[in-house]
This record gives sequence, structure tokens and C-alpha cells, in this order.
Amino acid sequence: MSDIGDWFRSIPAITRYWFAATVAVPLVGKLGLISPAYFFLWPEAFLYRFQIWRPITATFYFPVGPGTGFLYLVNLYFLYQYSTRLETGAFDGRPADYLFMLLFNWICIVITGLAMDMQLLMIPLIMSVLYVWAQLNRDMIVSFWFGTRFKACYLPWVILGFNYIIGGSYPMDLGGRNFLSTPQFLYRWLPSRRGGVSGFGVPPASMRRAADQNGGGGRHNWGQGFRLGDQ
Repeated sequence: MSDIGDWFRSIPAITRYWFAATVAVPLVGKLGLISPAYFFLWPEAFLYRFQIWRPITATFYFPVGPGTGFLYLVNLYFLYQYSTRLETGAFDGRPADYLFMLLFNWICIVITGLAMDMQLLMIPLIMSVLYVWAQLNRDMIVSFWFGTRFKACYLPWVILGFNYIIGGSYPMDLGGRNFLSTPQFLYRWLPSRRGGVSGFGVPPASMRRAADQNGGGGRHNWGQGFRLGDQ
């Protein structure tokens, strides 16, 4: 148990709370402590009965059962892996920026869910984080199941198809102008631990390499592959 506790405490703070909620809410529904009917995002209940908690519970709930357990565990793994990599990589030392990105993605997903009658939002939010990571590492070679290898920019679409098969978009390049800035109250709540660019104006890996070459600075080897699950 101490090993599990040490592992859990080693997860970055935002990812740790997100991971814990994604485990706790389905467990509450599975044990029957609260009826799962209260966890789904039903537009009528949210808009006309003012059950304002539904967008939140729909983000963390997943109906775990014999036919859905594997899909749930795989996406829980994706949440842990790619949220951790973003929080300790591109957003290292900038928890307010990472939380703001998640909130922005979540709001877009909730609006889409209400418009398209998407009752569960757990997988879409995980996919949004995976998409951001893939765009920041788009030229990296990754390995998927059965030894298939491809650039990271294709990973979200591969996993989207994978989820579709076993379970029955955010079109932006993360480059260019900084259209969104993290609110100052998030910086007061989650102060940055080091300097850096705020908001969503982080250039892709290909642009960073070009900048390094032109500026004469140190160069990184972005072409090294890795297997999913490696730290």
C-alpha cells in the first residue's frame, strides 16, 4: 500500500486530482451510493431542471461494467500518461496555464455535448489533452500496439479509431498568436515556478527546432522514438 501511495503522490497535482476523480465517481456509481442517472449530461435536466452539477459529473463518470471495463482502463491510462507528460513537460512550472487549458477544453466539450447530446465527457476531455501533447510533439515517432510506428501527430486519430472499435477535434496547431491568456486569479491561486510564455501560444516542435537552428542555441534530438507507457 505504501508503494501505491508513493506512486499516487508522485503524480503532478492537477493530473492527480483529475485521475482521482475519474476513479472515485465511477466507483460511487458502481457501488450504488448515488444513482448513475444523476451523472450523465442530459440537456433537459441541465437547462430546465437546473441540475448544474451534470457537466462536472459527466466529465468524471464512466459506466464501468463487463463490456466497458477495458475501454475505461485504457482511457484512464491515457489520462495518466499524457496529462502527466503535459503537466511536467510543456506546462512544467506553470500549473495555472495548464488548468486554464483544461478549463477551456472542458467548456468547449460541454457546449458541444449539449448541442450533440453527448452524455459522457470523460473520453473527449482525455482526447483533447492527448491531441495537445501530440501537436507539441508532432514529429516524434511513437510505437503503438503490434509494433506499428508513426508520427505523434497521427496518434489522436489512431486512438480515436481504437476507442471506436473497442467501445462500439480540436483543429489548432498551438502556434501563432496568443489569442487566449490565463486569467490572473489562476496565477494567484497556482503561481508559476519559473518564467515562460503564458496561454496557448506555444510553438510546435518543428518551429522550435527552426528557432534553435537560426539562433545558434542548443539543439534537441526530437526524432527519438518511445513506446507508450515508458516514462
